[in-house]
Amino acid sequence: LFITSLTYLRSGEMGQSMSCGTRPEHGIFASVQCGDIVTVRRVMAADPSLLHQTTPYDRHSVLHVAAASGQIEILSLLLERFTNPDMLNRHKQTPLMLAAMYGRISCVKKLAEVGANILMFDSVNRRTCLHYAAYYGHADCVQAILSAAQSSPVAVHWGYARFVNIRDDKGATPLHLAARQRRPECVNVLLDSGSLVCASTSVYGSPGSTPLHLAARSGSIDCVRKLLAWGADRLQRDASGRIPYVVAMKHKHGACGALLNPSSAEPLVWPSPLKFISELNDEAKLLLEQALMEANREREKTILKGTAYSMPSPSFSDTDDNMSEVSDTEVCCICFEQVCTIEVKDCGHQMCAQCTLALCCHNKPNPTTSTVTPPVCPFCRSVIGRLVVARNNNDKSKSQDEVVVDREAGDISSSKLRKHRKSMNLGEESSSFMGLSSIGSFGKITGRGSGRIAAENELMDKPIL
Repeated sequence: LFITSLTYLRSGEMGQSMSCGTRPEHGIFASVQCGDIVTVRRVMAADPSLLHQTTPYDRHSVLHVAAASGQIEILSLLLERFTNPDMLNRHKQTPLMLAAMYGRISCVKKLAEVGANILMFDSVNRRTCLHYAAYYGHADCVQAILSAAQSSPVAVHWGYARFVNIRDDKGATPLHLAARQRRPECVNVLLDSGSLVCASTSVYGSPGSTPLHLAARSGSIDCVRKLLAWGADRLQRDASGRIPYVVAMKHKHGACGALLNPSSAEPLVWPSPLKFISELNDEAKLLLEQALMEANREREKTILKGTAYSMPSPSFSDTDDNMSEVSDTEVCCICFEQVCTIEVKDCGHQMCAQCTLALCCHNKPNPTTSTVTPPVCPFCRSVIGRLVVARNNNDKSKSQDEVVVDREAGDISSSKLRKHRKSMNLGEESSSFMGLSSIGSFGKITGRGSGRIAAENELMDKPIL
């Protein structure tokens, strides 16, 4: 098993079964585990050599016990005495590995702060602290370790991307372990940090398994959903020739199988190769992530409709709230339904998050491709270099009910449209606009293909819908 328990901590040699007459070297471990810092200080003053004792079988040091127990105050005190924070137990596990295993985030951060080596491998499965955090589902620890990797010698001498995709002795990356153990939060953090979504194992699970194979095997629809949204290939086969759909159905995970069925519609994929996507601020990124989730949820409803796994429809009250919000806010000129929340920084044109996302991911990116041609603004055809959250209407000086169209350049200079514009006949032809197809990505997101953008002579630069 992957679990390497703290035998000494759980065997009855520590805790309440410890009597006052227990040997001093045992007493120090009990005091560390239960957070008795007064006793620890007294022992340190009376006989510092006791701090270098280890437990009988697993050979845990006091640093291991403090880290695994989450005793941050005692750990900080001990680290002042220990010059080496990377002491090894019987399985060559460091205190940082145990802190990551037990989800002791404060201890993980403290050990990383004092220079604990994040690139040490245990002797059980040759796994690192990142493997442990991902396997046991501690997303905050995963994030802390990855943050430490960016500023540690690892990033310089070993490479951050290589560390994120580090493999154990069976060829499993942290992402493989998180997917197999049904840890969607860890999957999300790892994908966002550059984990390879289509990496194959050597012998872990079934040989040649991708994270999607392992998520299908575990039946985690949340992990499947996230992996697909990051470009996981539903047709990639393991060493036995099986695609993830076959794996899901073999283990009787019907909902996962429905989403993985090659005949079902593909989801929209987070456009991570685009440079400006990696540079989004937190607020803009959240808006686009929510749009991606909503779009793919609609796809899932269609796929699962009429099955035992069908998803509930949104309540009418939610729809009414959204409509009242739209009535008081600028409406997207592409779909004429959603609120404008995203702005193209250089030209200032605005769109809703759903249409922005469709523009960015009209083609499914190749997970192995690091660069792609950035999309262009659908209004002025300038290359999109940066996206930000849309400015407040109060900051704009142009009319709120007028759209000024430069017919020669095909440029919409202002998109101040209100809810009442939706009552227009959107099917009416116009020489100034070109209709978007309701079949392509825009239609997939909004369910409406009536918006019109740019001029006829710009067709070659538009996404192929």
